[in-house]
Amino acid sequence: MHEMSLCEGMRSIIEDQARAHEVRAIRAVRVEIGKFAGVEKSALNFAFDVVMKGSVAEGAELVMIDLPGRAMCYDCMREVEIEDRLSPCPDCGGGKLMPSGGDEMRIKDLEVA
Repeated sequence: MHEMSLCEGMRSIIEDQARAHEVRAIRAVRVEIGKFAGVEKSALNFAFDVVMKGSVAEGAELVMIDLPGRAMCYDCMREVEIEDRLSPCPDCGGGKLMPSGGDEMRIKDLEVA
C-alpha cells in the first residue's frame, strides 16, 4: 500500500510547515490528486488517519481535489483534457497525444486551528 508512504511524506511536510509557522493544530489538509496519479482514495483516507496520529494534523479532515488528465495533441497542437492515457484527442480525434498532466499529487493548502 503506497498510500501509507504518501501519507508519511505528507506528515513530514505538514510538521515542517507547522513548525515554521508556529501552528499547533491543523483542521484540514487539502490535497490535489491527478487522474493518473494511481492513488486509491479510500486507502489514502485510511492511511491519513493512521499516519497523522500524534501529529499536529491528528483528527484533521483530508480533502481530496481531483485534477483532470491532460495531454498535448500533436495533431491539432492543443492541450486537452483526457479521460484515459490512451484516449484520442477530444477536439480533433487524433491519436498523437503526449500526456502532460494528471499524474501529480501535492498538498494545496492547510487549514489551521
